Amino acid sequence: MRRRHVPDYFARLADGSGLVVDVRADDRVGERDAAAFEVTRRACEQVGWRFRRVGAVGAMLLANLRWLAGYRHPRHAHPVDRHEAREVFGPGLPLIEGARRLGDPVRVLPGVYHWLWSGDLLAVDLQSAGLSPTTTVTTARSAPGPATMHGLVRWSR
Repeated sequence: MRRRHVPDYFARLADGSGLVVDVRADDRVGERDAAAFEVTRRACEQVGWRFRRVGAVGAMLLANLRWLAGYRHPRHAHPVDRHEAREVFGPGLPLIEGARRLGDPVRVLPGVYHWLWSGDLLAVDLQSAGLSPTTTVTTARSAPGPATMHGLVRWSR
């Protein structure tokens, strides 16, 4: 049987391996889709890549990402040096404490939000709680979990 399926994303991870991601809400995965995802998973396994199917993004994560997206433009980065922000937040600190260490929080928070958006900093839990002064922020290298992503490519359909 011949199948036609193009996954949604490919990411090159820091360790050099690959990650293929398909995005489909759980309630929209039919039998044919499930079969295509399984074939894709096996193909990825054969070449040493990981495969992940993700469902719909939760409302809290979506709200947090929308907030951070407002700071995606590079002009927001200037109040905070990227390397200094990574050094301050490296061990993991509440957002407001790290902002105070970087300077006046009113002046530096846009830069911190920019580095959160860009992935240089990571907020530990954006899925179940709103971004707040007490949100723990760390760096990709010190955060627990999967390997750091180096690049993400959206495959066209």
